[in-house]
Amino acid sequence: MKLRLDDDRMSDHFFEDTRILGIVCTLKNYHFCWHIEKALQIDFQTAPDLQIGMEKNRRSYSFTVYEFLHPVSAKEHFLYSNKHDGEFLLPELQHLDFIWLVRDSFQDELYFQQLQQQLRSIPGVQLVTEVAHDKIKSRDNLQR
Repeated sequence: MKLRLDDDRMSDHFFEDTRILGIVCTLKNYHFCWHIEKALQIDFQTAPDLQIGMEKNRRSYSFTVYEFLHPVSAKEHFLYSNKHDGEFLLPELQHLDFIWLVRDSFQDELYFQQLQQQLRSIPGVQLVTEVAHDKIKSRDNLQR
């Protein structure tokens, strides 16, 4: 008997209790994170193990991932840079500059709506929209 990983099941587990925002923004990653910290008190951090590497056409690409784990509410926030040197982490959403994934086991709708409104008030943010999970074809790219 041959054992195989069930990638779809693992992917479903990763996206359990999550909501995703797509953001169009003219700011650089670090400048956008600075505005987020000032406006929302979300202090995103990055680490080498959070980088997402990708090989395409014999070139290497690295997509930055920022993380914030809320100490009180247990909400997890991940901010993905969707673009690097002409390549996209999620090619089907190439019009978006950032992907913001919020993991919240309580699915606090009011919090999520307020987050969107606060993001829209940041200078340089042109669009904030919720992205349905089924619209993301390359979901595995977010889990690397």
